[in-house]
Amino acid sequence: MKQTDSDELKITQLTAFAPYLMNRIVHRYNQTAQAAMSERGLTTPKMRVLAALASQGDLTVNELTIFAVAEQSTMSRTLDQMEKADLVTRRTSDRDSRVRQVSITTKGLSVYQSIWPDMLDAESAMLEGLDDKTRAAFVKTLNQILRNIRVNDF
Repeated sequence: MKQTDSDELKITQLTAFAPYLMNRIVHRYNQTAQAAMSERGLTTPKMRVLAALASQGDLTVNELTIFAVAEQSTMSRTLDQMEKADLVTRRTSDRDSRVRQVSITTKGLSVYQSIWPDMLDAESAMLEGLDDKTRAAFVKTLNQILRNIRVNDF
């Protein structure tokens, strides 16, 4: 199909729009990572929960929705499945009986550690051709963007 001048303009406007590019990149990354995750019975939300708990320690369900980038209803279903699979445990908070603390189990940590190299490989493929200085600047820029838009403390 032949591109017209108006098609060029639309493509240029779209590919110059940062949110569009970020969504395409993350979607492609998730599709690449999904192969490794599905081999271990994980979905993207489950992997995000394991990553959040492995890196942050115990979190409340509300904190997990932020770190794992999931809606509350999705998080509840995901945690139900993960608890049945012995990947996480939930308990009532010592400070507030309305709050549930989520912990990664030994099995969950093992699954996370087995898949993390695949996640790093997918990231490396995504950032191929960027030197260490450019990668560091890119991550610093992403963190600044996150600080600019976030509505919570983390």
